[in-house]
Amino acid sequence: MSVSIHPMVCGWLEVDTKFILKDQPGRVRLPIPSFLIEHPKARVIFDSGLHRELQSGTERLGSLGKVFKVHYNAGEDLAGQLQARQITPERIDYLINSHLHFDHVGGNADLPNAKVILQRREWEAAADPDEAKRNGYNRADFDLGQQLQLIEGEHDLFGDGSVVCIPTYGHTAGHQSLRVRTENGEAVLTADSCYMRKVLDEMVLPPFANSYDNMRKVIERFRAMERAGTRLIFGHDAAQWRENGTMTATL
Repeated sequence: MSVSIHPMVCGWLEVDTKFILKDQPGRVRLPIPSFLIEHPKARVIFDSGLHRELQSGTERLGSLGKVFKVHYNAGEDLAGQLQARQITPERIDYLINSHLHFDHVGGNADLPNAKVILQRREWEAAADPDEAKRNGYNRADFDLGQQLQLIEGEHDLFGDGSVVCIPTYGHTAGHQSLRVRTENGEAVLTADSCYMRKVLDEMVLPPFANSYDNMRKVIERFRAMERAGTRLIFGHDAAQWRENGTMTATL
């Protein structure tokens, strides 16, 4: 059985570092990744990047448009990335969202036939008006009428251990990461449970979280996994990517 991971960057965000890592100086440029996973039974997308509208302005972000500078060109959206690989977006079978923030669900609309796999507690948090306002959820990004499968905790997508959603609550109420096993070994796509190497090595956390206790436990778990040989692909670590949107190492 052959499983492969194809990483993509669906835009970049530039922001003062203090908005994502507490009390850190300077500015940082963040890759906004999406991953195509090809399995003998189906094609899967993990996170979908930025919405195509952000290529022409930041109105869609509301007040967040004053925080982030968007670098996002035509063809870098998820549909464009897939088409460049001769894959019709309508032929994607599953869409796994780590959570429902704008930079992880912007391309959901490009995958109308995909079944969305999401932690139940994340969906319920986004449905709560107070929680949605506090966390910046925009239902127009993700409540699109696709078939929805709400899961609770760990979920083995194909029943063979190759593509497994793992709960990594903390950044949001229902954040999940993805463990993928290929011929090259095991990788975990951490998404926002661990933004970058600095978070893992120094426990430098964001200025906001649903649960800091849970976030710290997740990072300790990632440290143990890395020691055991798992490769971690961080949520927004520019050091893992080249400017052209390819990874600095082969997955």
